[in-house]
Amino acid sequence: MQISSKFTIGVHLLAVIEYLGEDEKVTSNVLAGSIGVNPVIVRNVMGNLKEAGLISISQGKSGISLTKTPERITFYDVYKAVDSVNDGGLFHFHENPNPECPIGRNIHKAMDSKLDRVQKCMEDEMKQITLADVMADIQSELKKSG
Repeated sequence: MQISSKFTIGVHLLAVIEYLGEDEKVTSNVLAGSIGVNPVIVRNVMGNLKEAGLISISQGKSGISLTKTPERITFYDVYKAVDSVNDGGLFHFHENPNPECPIGRNIHKAMDSKLDRVQKCMEDEMKQITLADVMADIQSELKKSG
């Protein structure tokens, strides 16, 4: 199963908010222009991020802002906020293995804990990567390009 694009949209959105800071009012149209998607998609992802406490949204002068410093926003926070993967896990197991087959009868027992370990490793790594890491890479690229 693939993690939906809502995850990368969420990280992109947060990066734009951080980059523009207080210099420019951040709106869903500004974000949609940077991300290259329909503003409706941006608003849906923003709703998830707001509900998770990662952004605040106001209609006034400030627009959209981060509620935490970039060092405190992890990939895992975004992953969970946008609900890229349901509570069933990253891997969707085929549902009707043949109980008459020795492999079919035992495949879940043989694989479930291994798939759980793979997901846990991925999630643990996501907890180590922050928005600040992304912003540092973006700043580095901006310096290279002048």
